[in-house]
Amino acid sequence: MAQTRRAAVRVGLPGGGMGHPAMERDAVMSGGKHRTSNNERRTPKGGEAMGCGKLMVLLAVLLLAWVSRAQTNDQRTLVLIIGAAGEPEYGEQFAASAELWKRAATNGGFKIAVVGESTNAENDRAQLLGVLTNEVARPAGELWLAFIGHGTFDGRTAKFNLRGPDISAGELADALKPCPRPLAVIQCASASGPFLNALSAPGRVIITATRSGYEVNATRFGNYFARAVADPAADLDKDGQTSLLEAFLMASRQVDEFYQDAGRLATEHALLDDNGDGLGTPADWFRGVRAVKKAADGKSVDGVRAHQMHLVRSANEQELSPALRARRDELETQLSALRDRKSQLKEDDYYNQLEKILVEMATLYEKK
Repeated sequence: MAQTRRAAVRVGLPGGGMGHPAMERDAVMSGGKHRTSNNERRTPKGGEAMGCGKLMVLLAVLLLAWVSRAQTNDQRTLVLIIGAAGEPEYGEQFAASAELWKRAATNGGFKIAVVGESTNAENDRAQLLGVLTNEVARPAGELWLAFIGHGTFDGRTAKFNLRGPDISAGELADALKPCPRPLAVIQCASASGPFLNALSAPGRVIITATRSGYEVNATRFGNYFARAVADPAADLDKDGQTSLLEAFLMASRQVDEFYQDAGRLATEHALLDDNGDGLGTPADWFRGVRAVKKAADGKSVDGVRAHQMHLVRSANEQELSPALRARRDELETQLSALRDRKSQLKEDDYYNQLEKILVEMATLYEKK
């Protein structure tokens, strides 16, 4: 059973950005000129206009350069796993959620692989393991897995229901064990809680629709999450992008509202883990993107890493190179840890360390 005992925080500067707004604007300027060239070209000598052929060549070169930069900056993959529906009603719901995921991932520049959608497949488990083998072999770029469907739990083993043989939490953990890439797994099925324990590791964000394997009723979390993951309304800190944490919080709130409005006892309680300890944090420990509860045992809290991952990145976020983004994420993690230790430090020591982190965070945007 996934345990819960703490909350998580998102760190940043006032205004939603990671630096002063003026610094962020100046970061895309160099020597008084905008970094992005307007590609101005003077009319050739003799007043002859550039020929159509030369213009097409130039446009092709610029397009290739843009694509190359995008691939270098992203290299992200979404693996969308659509489970066995069982009933037509669920099949329609799963298909609708899958379409939302695909649309958002396309907008985010993801490579998309879908398991469970073809009409002639008899063994989706083999296809899934084959896709994961290929993706795990890639050295870099975020890897996202979204599971839409039903799950089961027999008291010992949790499984996700596929057409053909199901896949267990342990089997999925084995397939992902060698993965060097930043990993996000959104397991939206019933009885999904044990997947959090099995998959949790440093550098990963694991979200499950239930807190244990004994919550076996069909879940609504996945439908809400698919809508929230790219919804500007879920952008709580107003930085122009919706993070995994923010989508988790919105979907969890909407699940709670559903059961309250229906006058029913909630049969699902989503959890988020992103610090690798295999425990979990529920949404009601947060107010906005900040925690209102602390870990009793002094360990690091969840939420920081989840708030650094976005399916659709803002324009400012896209300007960061992978190296700068990684360093920014490290600094945010340091800042969160420093705030947790504030009561243990002398005031001067705390503010000296705080200033050092904030100054480096601000200068990162001048380098992009």
